Amino acid sequence: MTTPPARLRKAVLPVAGLGTRVLPGTKTTPKELLNVVDRPILSYIVEEAREAGIEHIVFVTGRAKQAIEDYFDHQIELEAQLLAKGKTEILEIMNAELAEAGEMSFTRQMQPKGLGHAVWCARDIIGHEPFAVILPDVIVDSQPGALKQLADLYAEVGGNVIGVEAVPESETHKYGIIHPAAHEGRRFAMKGMVEKPPQGTAPSNMSISGRYILQPEIFDILENQTPGAGGEIQLTDAMGRLMQSQAFTAYEYEGVTHDCGDKIGLLRANVALALKRPDLKDAARAALQSLL
Repeated sequence: MTTPPARLRKAVLPVAGLGTRVLPGTKTTPKELLNVVDRPILSYIVEEAREAGIEHIVFVTGRAKQAIEDYFDHQIELEAQLLAKGKTEILEIMNAELAEAGEMSFTRQMQPKGLGHAVWCARDIIGHEPFAVILPDVIVDSQPGALKQLADLYAEVGGNVIGVEAVPESETHKYGIIHPAAHEGRRFAMKGMVEKPPQGTAPSNMSISGRYILQPEIFDILENQTPGAGGEIQLTDAMGRLMQSQAFTAYEYEGVTHDCGDKIGLLRANVALALKRPDLKDAARAALQSLL
């Protein structure tokens, strides 16, 4: 009898980045709290994690990121004013985002050493169990959410599961790219991956897109991982080493990806998601048409 995979309960959200691609807007506001329509990017990410069954979210923060912790806490004066004015609908929406007791932990990445180092900073809170990693500036517009799609596959196959999406061949040098060994529908058995391969050398056009489910052995590898591309500790390098002893499955999830860490990506996300909102789509379309 095959032992089922250990249950996925925890997720790491690396939120220590400086958001340089969207300066000056991120000079005093964490990029993860920039608005998409009427709520911050991070609100969409936490909603996706909860939908996938995540019970404990570990935020890896940096300096000047206190506002992230505050966002998921009570704002007593604001809540009292909304209640006094009878604005119960928006109050209920706000309260639904609050952290449950023990649901969220915050740990500090003291130096900007890369995504792999940020994930390693969560090791003691994650412990020896599988966990998800969600890049907090990438919104995936999908139903079910991208992480839920990966979690369902993980429950079936176990091991390590990586979310991917197709990109044009001419763009592969901008991303982490998987090297597939076999392909069945949206699933890819993996035999390797490469971070930002030189143009024309990519082993596929499937890019790693900010959603991962990893086994805890990755922490032992990250502890001794040498810097890679950009002089940073790359998560893809550590995953490549873990692949020598554990299975990796890539999954091309269904959905539209919005890179909100980029100015145009953030603009596209605002437009696309506003046009999908029943309460806003007509006014949003009219506003856009008046500008074109």
